[in-house]
Amino acid sequence: MNPRFILVANCRSGSFDQSVIDELLARARVLNLGSVESVLLPDTECPLPSSLGKDDIVAVFGGDGTIHGVVNNLAGWEGAVLILPGGTMNLASRRLHGDADAMAILEAVAAGHARRTRPTVVRTGSRDSLAGVMIGPGTSWNEVREAMRDLNIAELAGSAVRAFSTTSSDSRVACYAPEIGRREGYPLIEVLPTTDRMELCGYHADDLGEFAIGLAALLRHDFRSGPHETFELDGSITLAAVDGSMVGMLIDGEPAEEVRQARLAVGSSRVDLLVTAANG
Repeated sequence: MNPRFILVANCRSGSFDQSVIDELLARARVLNLGSVESVLLPDTECPLPSSLGKDDIVAVFGGDGTIHGVVNNLAGWEGAVLILPGGTMNLASRRLHGDADAMAILEAVAAGHARRTRPTVVRTGSRDSLAGVMIGPGTSWNEVREAMRDLNIAELAGSAVRAFSTTSSDSRVACYAPEIGRREGYPLIEVLPTTDRMELCGYHADDLGEFAIGLAALLRHDFRSGPHETFELDGSITLAAVDGSMVGMLIDGEPAEEVRQARLAVGSSRVDLLVTAANG
């Protein structure tokens, strides 16, 4: 059976463009990447390992949330996943391909310049994160970002009021086992996978000025320009609200269920990913 090149995209995503999908499929055919197919989520189910051959390539064109779903769904498969940048931040794609666009990545794969890797992930329960995990009342600002992306002015105003109230009044999140950082906690903690460990960033807002700076950074998708403290970890850590309450969590940019505590650990991807960057 000939190898297949299966392009997976989320047709409900705000960045979805059928013409771009058609261009990618056409280019994959020209490059002889295999028997070309497409899967549009959620109208069509994501491929399962049992339906795929080890020589197939599953390419995911979308944001970090879409990539998260596909990569976790294919855990244990012997084939390879190709991540293509099709979202806003494209953190997973940048880890593997630098700033290359989707067409350039396809060209590199066709030219034999891709290799398989199982990069470091942040593991929380049964889910692996390639782009990062956020936890704390500050995750409520995700609603503001979504409203900005959709240019929904009415929802933007309402979500901003709710997020400000939540971030200001809800319990902060602190680090336990090991205990690091501020005992009083942070409005938002972000945990990112690096080459061989995790990097933990505790974002704080000690006064109105710091809050405004942090808010501006969040809305620009440039978190690191906000006030924060950074720690490196090579094992695991537990994050929890200092008063034991439920807190919000984002995994690869998508909302997860609220939790009382979250144990995050360094792990390796459970499926091979194709990397084209020299230092990927």
